[in-house]
Parts: sequence; structure tokens; C-alpha cells
Amino acid sequence: MNVFDQYRAIVLKAIKKEAATSGWPSNLDLSRVTVEPPRNPDQGEISTNAAFVLAKPLGVSPEILANTLAKRLEHEAEGSVTSTTVAKPAFINFRLREEVWHQQLSEILQSGPAYGDSALGAGKPVNVEYVSVNPTGPLHVGHARGSVYGDALAALLTKAGFKVAREYYINDAGAQVDTLARSVHLRYREALGEAIGALPEGCYPGEYLKPVGAALAKRDGRKWLGKPEADWLAPLRLFAVDAMMVLIRDDLAALGVRHEVFASEFSLVKAGAVDAALKTLSDRGLIYTGTLEPPKGKKIEDWEPRPQLLFRATRFGDDTDRPLQKSDGSWTYFASDIAYHFDKYRRGFAEMIDVWGADHAGYVRRLQAAVKAITEDKGALDVKICQLVKLMDKGEPVKMSKRSGAFVTLRELVEEVGKDVVRFVMLTRKNDAPLDFDLAAVKEQSRDNPVWYVQYAHARAHSVLRNARTEFPGLEVSPAALARGPLERLTDAGELALIRQLANWPRLVEAAAEAHEPHRLAFYLYDVAAAFHGLWTRGREEGAIRFLVREDRELTEARLALVSGVATVVASGLGVFGVEPMKEMR
Repeated sequence: MNVFDQYRAIVLKAIKKEAATSGWPSNLDLSRVTVEPPRNPDQGEISTNAAFVLAKPLGVSPEILANTLAKRLEHEAEGSVTSTTVAKPAFINFRLREEVWHQQLSEILQSGPAYGDSALGAGKPVNVEYVSVNPTGPLHVGHARGSVYGDALAALLTKAGFKVAREYYINDAGAQVDTLARSVHLRYREALGEAIGALPEGCYPGEYLKPVGAALAKRDGRKWLGKPEADWLAPLRLFAVDAMMVLIRDDLAALGVRHEVFASEFSLVKAGAVDAALKTLSDRGLIYTGTLEPPKGKKIEDWEPRPQLLFRATRFGDDTDRPLQKSDGSWTYFASDIAYHFDKYRRGFAEMIDVWGADHAGYVRRLQAAVKAITEDKGALDVKICQLVKLMDKGEPVKMSKRSGAFVTLRELVEEVGKDVVRFVMLTRKNDAPLDFDLAAVKEQSRDNPVWYVQYAHARAHSVLRNARTEFPGLEVSPAALARGPLERLTDAGELALIRQLANWPRLVEAAAEAHEPHRLAFYLYDVAAAFHGLWTRGREEGAIRFLVREDRELTEARLALVSGVATVVASGLGVFGVEPMKEMR
């Protein structure tokens, strides 16, 4: 149970009781009333902004209202509140009986890794599209961030009760896949013994295409040699995209990233989805032929005004109307993207989340405008931009990859430090903030390395439990057994503070899910790890608060429940991140 939701219900009940007594309006807006930990833990354990929110609509002093509600709150809490205080501007802070926190620890142990699961989403469908890179080569370090962010966000939303579809959009209908096919044809000729010399400008030079060319030669023999491009371009395009998607899926698997749906742009266009989507917009009067003003920052002599098919994006919050057709009559990428997002909507996803790289930030408003238009404002698109990753080693930029020739591949990074490290580090910053990934730093075994520090907390907890089995023969240390133990023996301020941190996990899951910010979990897990390590260190210095007290089996049992609670919550958080909760550090 989310203890903060529990006490919010009590706060709302107190407000309604006071409203009936004092003659307040019965239709007060209580949606902004929150219950959460106070910013200053010295002021209390739980805080509500109820008086601050209601003072203006009621026309009373916030402080007077806070004192009135505090008294009512103590009564409605039925003895679980031991004291209340009012802090400026009008926050009501209260402390709870220790039994409340002991009960929270028991619930953590009974719930196991499912602790923090929420009904917030109520099964609402959400489409999360991430990675979606052009199928022209292996993934690089920059792709790792969006891949991990999207995967963790999908897991977070699932934990919060949403019905999530994990999707990858294959951009296999543009000029870049024609270039890929030409590059593969060159490697195909090379595999058959031709000297191809230096690759023409614009082709993909990476060695990763050599095995693709060799595979084509093995499958088709000399079938495509000496043939005009018109004969081989289309079949080689399909072959090359399939080969690249195998490569990309293998890269994602190495990182532990998964998708349930792979949508093809080529298939969408071929099925007439673009024509159908644009007809829908045209029927609503949202497409016209016009001439755009020259783009800002471009010299007039470089601008060639011409009539174009335009979408009325300005009606939906964009700063200019947008072209839908190229001069050769083919659809723009934007037109295909409109059709793709309309397809998502028609598949039942009114809520869509796209994870994009920083180079696409300027594209956000036009596509959000298009989604509003094509769904008649019934669909919503949230675009999450992932900023660049700088790969460093002891503060120095890492040299380029030998395999790709132009970038360090995602696979090389995973092989160097492991998938768990890559995943956790990519989530230690907000997605739209730049991130430095230092290979030397992530290999350190210190509190400055958040990956190691959090995993070590989980491993240390299991080490304590293993030692307990040895020192206390017959003591049952399963979470279910510990949940029934003498938890009332946990009275130390540090122990109770740690329980309160653990009890905050369900609230944090919901807040992070609503904000689409999985990085909040990384900060939380680090703080829990720090509190646990600190308590362990205190136990070494002060024998009375050791986790294992040989002369007091009952107290040991209670403290093992706390240790197991830490392991449970850390494992729950790492599970959202797709990181293994280590029981022993390697």
C-alpha cells in the first residue's frame, strides 16, 4: 500500500468533515491537495499542502486554516498521528506512530519485487516508440541512451499500471536504404572477387557490410553481376534492411532492450496509409497548395519559392505550415510520420510517447500538431529528447571504433563494461541533459560509482542474510517469515528513517511514471543504498546497532527484516532499469 495515498485519503476525509461543520462549499476542488514527505525531515514524516491550496477559495488565512485542519486531522487519523505542526506558508506536517512504519516494512516483505506496483494507469494503453534508427548499420554509443531510456520508461509505466506497447519504427522507405543497397552491392561484388577500389562518396564505408555482401553472394551467386541497378536495387534493399535489422536486434539484445512491435515505413507506404491519412486531413480542410516564406537564416537568392502541398500546422500550435510533398512528387518524411502516428492511434493508442535523439528536437512541434489534427485532438504525443553522450576514459575522449571507422558501437561499449553498467549510467541523468560516460569511472568500486554502489547494497544485504543463517541455525530468513517477526524492536532513528525511505518507493514510482522520468529512480536507489551502507557502518562502530546481535535473537530477526526490505526495494528498482540485482559482487 502507498502510505502517502492512505494518509491523503485521511486528509480528504478531514477536509470534508470540517467543511460540513464549518459550512464550507461542498464542491471544493481537492485535486491539488498532496501528501508527501516534507522537504525538511526534522519537521515531520508526512506533509500536506491542503491548507495552502484551500485558503484562497475559502477566503481565510492559510495559517489559521492549517491549524484548524491539523486538529481535525489528528482526530480522523484514529491515533496513528502522534503530533502535528504547521510550517510556513501553511504546510501541515505530522508524525506517525512507529507501528505505522513497522507495518509498511511488513507489507514490503509480503509484496516482494511487486512492491511499488500501482493501479495508477488503470490499464490505459500507451505506445512507447524508441530506438527507431535508420537500418543502415550497427547501433553506436549515442543510440544506447535512447534505447535504455525508452526501455526503462516502458517498464516504469508497466509497473505503474499502464498497458504498454514497446515499438520500433523501421525507416526503410527513404533514400538512405537505397544508398545501403548500393553499398551492399559493392560488397557483394567484392565478395565475388572484384576489386572495387575506394567506395564512392556517400556509400556506407563500415566493414560491417562485408559479411552482408558475402551472405548475398552465397545466396544468389553471380545473379546480380553486370545487371543494371533497376534490376537489383529493390531486392537488395530488402535483403540489406533485413540483414541490418538482425544486426540491430542483436545489439539491442546485448543491451537487454526489447520491443514487441516492429513497424515498417515501407509496408505502411505500400499499403496506402500515407494517401489515406492525408485524405483524412484534406477532407477536414487542413491541406492546401501554397508557397512558404523563405526559412529564417537563409539568403533570399538560395530560396526558390514554389507551390507546395502544405499541412495547416499553424492551426495546431506550430510556427509555420509544413510541406507534405517533395518536388519529385514523392511524400516527405513528415507525411509518412503523420500516417504512422495515425496508424498508432487507430490501433488503440491515444497516448503515444516517442523517444528521439537531440538532432530531431526541431521536428517536435510539427508532429505534435499533426497528431492533434489527425486524431481530432483525441490523441496526445509526448516526445522525449535524449541528449548526446560523450564517451570518455579518464577524462579523455575515446578513440573511434576500428569496426565502424566513424563511431564506437553500442556492442563494443557493452563488451567493455557490461550491459548493467551501461543501462544504469544512461539513467543517472535526466534524458534531456548531456551525459558523460567515463569508462574508468564506471569501473571504480566506490560511492562515486552509482552502479557499483547500488548493486553493492543489494549484495551486502544478501551477505548479511547468508551470515545470519550460519550464526543463527534454524532462524527462518525468508521475506515471508521476517514479515511476521518482532518488527516493534526497530526503534533506532536510523532504522526508522530507512523504513520511511523504503515506504516512499510506491509514491516515487507513480510520480516518475506520470512525469516520464525514470532517472528519478536512479537517485532514489542511490539514496537508499547510502542510508543502508551508513547503517551498516554504524553497526561496525557501535555494537548495539549491529544487524546480527548474537545475544538477542529477536532483535536480530527484526533487523534482518529491515535488511531484507532494502534488498526487496533495490531489486524492484533495478528490475525497472533492467539491471541484475547482484547477490554477490563479482
